[in-house]
Amino acid sequence: MNHTIKNSKTHDNGAKLIFGDPILCAQFLRGYTNIELLKDVQPEDIEDISERFLPMWQEGRDSDSVKKVHLKDVSLFLIAIVEHQSDVYYDMAFKILRYIVMVWTDYEAEQEQLHPGITKTRDFKYPPILPVVYYEGKGEWTAVRNFNNRVYLQDILGKYIPSFEYVLVPLRDYSQQDLIEKKDELSLILLINKLQNSEEFKNLKDIPQDYFENLEQKTPEYLLTLISKIVAVFLYRLNVPRKEVEAFTDQIKGRDFDMLFDSFEAYDVQETRRVSKAEGKIECILDLLNDIGTVPINLKNQIQSETNLDNLNALFKLAAKSNSIEEFQAKAKL
Repeated sequence: MNHTIKNSKTHDNGAKLIFGDPILCAQFLRGYTNIELLKDVQPEDIEDISERFLPMWQEGRDSDSVKKVHLKDVSLFLIAIVEHQSDVYYDMAFKILRYIVMVWTDYEAEQEQLHPGITKTRDFKYPPILPVVYYEGKGEWTAVRNFNNRVYLQDILGKYIPSFEYVLVPLRDYSQQDLIEKKDELSLILLINKLQNSEEFKNLKDIPQDYFENLEQKTPEYLLTLISKIVAVFLYRLNVPRKEVEAFTDQIKGRDFDMLFDSFEAYDVQETRRVSKAEGKIECILDLLNDIGTVPINLKNQIQSETNLDNLNALFKLAAKSNSIEEFQAKAKL
């Protein structure tokens, strides 16, 4: 059995969509956990059993999901907690411990229903649980990964303290080239998820054509639609305007991967907004100065060349308080 618990915020359901899809979930297990047992997991091996655990989730997280993965010779529970916070969650090991107990308790009850009294027998065993934390934060994950290290006197009483380590999958450790080499749908999603601002889209314009050709040829229609929804979540997080988001996702849904990222090279949303504010502030400063005198061309050029909004705000206040151009220049040291 494979158990995947995904922790996502209600305002950012990108991860919920990723781990809710068997193809993307299988790609994650195969390509990112570095667990040999999962190297051949296929979408048809993954069974969603989330509803069984929904009443048990803390904080009412409706985004958590549980997967049962049917492997050839063993049943495995995989707990995958998708961590959206930019800060490291230091009590992750204890959170996982609670989930492990929850899963085993459910398994025990299930087996008792099927075979009354079996859990009391000598040969009864619980299924293995492989905990996985998928971390999307920018910084390094510095929390201890073994629960044993979260308990006092573990160096003395260590063998009496629960000891397990979770698998950490930090997105920050995967370079653009690492993801491109995977040539699957999940890699495209993660390439976009790694972007910190819209300006970084131009770094993706040189992705090899065969990468997109592979996606065009093998990606099912429904998955293209799903990918577009997930990507839209990430783009809105970067404050990309709705019109640009819709144009971009329409290209994905239409298998139009040629020059997919080129339209983002010419603009940066945050920079565009900053420049627009700067231009508006410059215009206001010059209007104030024109009211008290004739603005010399060299002074006008100096003001128009200023791009720092804090400096422009300071100049605006000086212009509003000055009674002459000379006074303004003296105070502004221009």
